[in-house]
Amino acid sequence: MHGLINRAIQSFVCNTYGQSRWIRVTEAAHLGFVEFEAMLVYDDETSQRVLHELCAELGRPRDEILEDLGTYLVSNPNTEALRRLLRFGGVSYVEFLHSLDDLADRALLAVSDLHLPELELHEHNPAEFTLTCYPGLPGYANVMIGVLRAMADDYGALVMLHHNDSQEQTETISIKLIETAFAEGRRFELGARAV
Repeated sequence: MHGLINRAIQSFVCNTYGQSRWIRVTEAAHLGFVEFEAMLVYDDETSQRVLHELCAELGRPRDEILEDLGTYLVSNPNTEALRRLLRFGGVSYVEFLHSLDDLADRALLAVSDLHLPELELHEHNPAEFTLTCYPGLPGYANVMIGVLRAMADDYGALVMLHHNDSQEQTETISIKLIETAFAEGRRFELGARAV
């Protein structure tokens, strides 16, 4: 698994639960280190061990933790670059949803060896969609639920999300758009601001 993904998990745990809990997770997973390098690639088994030990440490199901990770990736100020990448998908939540078909390609443009699973959006009517998550990254659909929920908040939309049962190694998420302008969305500017 790409180091950026492992590093995202590390940042999520440290910022949400504290450095000491992250250290306990890495010790229980017998990593031999406490910091993932963002540009290295780690074997999948190492990442799965970390997730397993994280679930044990927090006493929470893996699916819930991965959804929280997806929310963190969009809403935390430390991950503003990812939010910006996602917001380039469109000026409305519906346009953002339609841009998800290209997310794996946009990720490759940003990081040439980061291979995310393909996503495919199906629009059933203007308010109901299904997002198909193809195999390639265990738990990706759960992370995407968190991303979709956080992006709805970012756009000010009200949505209902449901993770459907897996079929033939693909996972689907049902998306029901209740209101496109439910609340004021977060501010977004095309150009990055100098600090």
